[in-house]
Amino acid sequence: MDNNYTTPAETRIGHVHLKVADLDRALEFYRDLLGFELTTMYGGNAAFISAGGYHHHIGLNTWHSKGGSPAPQNSTGLYHTAILYPTRKDLAKIYDRLRKAGYPISGASDHGVSEAIYLNDPDGNGVELYCDRPRDEWEYAEDGSVKMVTYPLDVKDLLQELE
Repeated sequence: MDNNYTTPAETRIGHVHLKVADLDRALEFYRDLLGFELTTMYGGNAAFISAGGYHHHIGLNTWHSKGGSPAPQNSTGLYHTAILYPTRKDLAKIYDRLRKAGYPISGASDHGVSEAIYLNDPDGNGVELYCDRPRDEWEYAEDGSVKMVTYPLDVKDLLQELE
């Protein structure tokens, strides 16, 4: 095996595909609340949604999970799906939308390199909504690694983006 291989810098995570218990309930969250667009249904057991007309960023299915319960918290599996917003103002808009809808937020963090809002979808899957700070504002350690922190996010300051 070649131990010198490095994944190309242009590589991206293309989509996430989630098992859900109730497809309509999942669509209410991802499409109706978060604003993703439905691109296609795959029968009555799967839906594909996107931002901006891409074929799909998120797949939702009930193939093996219809009526199922959330995965146990203290087990292996997906920790969260991270959705990257293009600007801080866009993050402020979705945070304000969630707040006005009364949707429960589980956390809000400033990671130095990014700002993030945390919540769970109706099936208990973790969701991170975030925006990156410009790379020239990131801090680096002496060894060249990115310095990341977890501080409380100033949501009042975030909401000032909407003024």
